Amino acid sequence: EVQLQASGGGLVQAGGSLRLSCAASGFTFDDYAIGWFRQAPGKERKGVLCISGTDDITYWKDSVKGRFTISSDNAKNTVYLQMNNLKPEDTAVYYCAAEELVCNDMPAYYPMDYWGKGTLVTVSS
Repeated sequence: EVQLQASGGGLVQAGGSLRLSCAASGFTFDDYAIGWFRQAPGKERKGVLCISGTDDITYWKDSVKGRFTISSDNAKNTVYLQMNNLKPEDTAVYYCAAEELVCNDMPAYYPMDYWGKGTLVTVSS
């Protein structure tokens, strides 16, 4: 059974940092892309960053370039989202999701096959 769980959210002030984790089980990271998605209040859920099983990275959201990075630890079956210089507009529920594709074959709104429960990130001004 494929399972994903995002964690690490919280309340931070603008300019602060958070590191989100996505713990995965039930599949091999080499075969799947793991994406981070977020849903802001009143907005649609959309992809932010994606890492393929090949470790190729795709930025789906231009506004996070230079601030957010994605990485994976295959030994731990975990993907991380390091978020620096957070802004109030980053406030959202963040989700991790998996698909047996490579990131550059998927748009930001791609309906990933497997989703974890989200973790809330709130950035205050």
